[in-house]
Amino acid sequence: MTGTEPAGARTDGTDGIDGIDTSRPHPARVYDWYLGGKDNYPVDEELGRQIMGVDGTARHVARTNRWFMQRVTRWMAREAGVRQYLDVGTGIPTEPNLHQIAQAAAPECRVVYTDNDPIVLTHAEALLRSTPEGVTDYIQADVRDPARILEQACKTLDFTRPVALSLVALTHFLGEDDRPYDLVGRLVGALSSGSYLVLSQLTADLDPAAVLRGVQMYSASGVTLAPRTHAEVSRFFDGLELVEPGVVQLTQWHPELAVDEVVDDNAVISLYGAVARKP
Repeated sequence: MTGTEPAGARTDGTDGIDGIDTSRPHPARVYDWYLGGKDNYPVDEELGRQIMGVDGTARHVARTNRWFMQRVTRWMAREAGVRQYLDVGTGIPTEPNLHQIAQAAAPECRVVYTDNDPIVLTHAEALLRSTPEGVTDYIQADVRDPARILEQACKTLDFTRPVALSLVALTHFLGEDDRPYDLVGRLVGALSSGSYLVLSQLTADLDPAAVLRGVQMYSASGVTLAPRTHAEVSRFFDGLELVEPGVVQLTQWHPELAVDEVVDDNAVISLYGAVARKP
């Protein structure tokens, strides 16, 4: 879809596929463009290129975030023994997907994905290719509606047993009016003891000027982008037991688990990430 108007697009900015809005960028599609995907629209590519023009590391940062998810999932499946995953803000499928990593380590893993962009739904088939021993499912829902997410997810996941809740590169699209700490708290509150919260979040602590320009560009396109300080990111984990090394820049979280990652020593990764266990 990149570079030309997709087939079936309507002139009112709404695509023919389940009402996809092509008049404004969507974070999942911009992220797809950064990752080299083709399931994005000119408006998404335009914003991505604008940001790349002022921050040449933006694409590498997006890939680093993806690698963080992969390392965490390996750790969860191999070291923590987690067999259930709830991935909120899934984004457009980009292999390897979370379920592929988890089920490679433990084929019986059960994974539920959820996203609010209709284009992700059109690609959900790629998220449903489970191992015979495991299960994958997809929910069309918004993180701002945790009740719906939990109601639907419990059809696949057993919330009396540990679940890994993944909120990777999601909370920075929630402004303070969205009450992000309450939303995360409601999702974590539904989890049993022994569950985990996985979260990565944009910060302006490390490169304030570049992040501010990115915030302004997203805002001009009608998208909220809310960077948070180390203390503010740490607050998401209140009441939980942080896994070492705690809340750190993404590349510092268990780099020994890396597979096929490209290290750029000159790139500033303006994202914090952490994993924490629910007592």
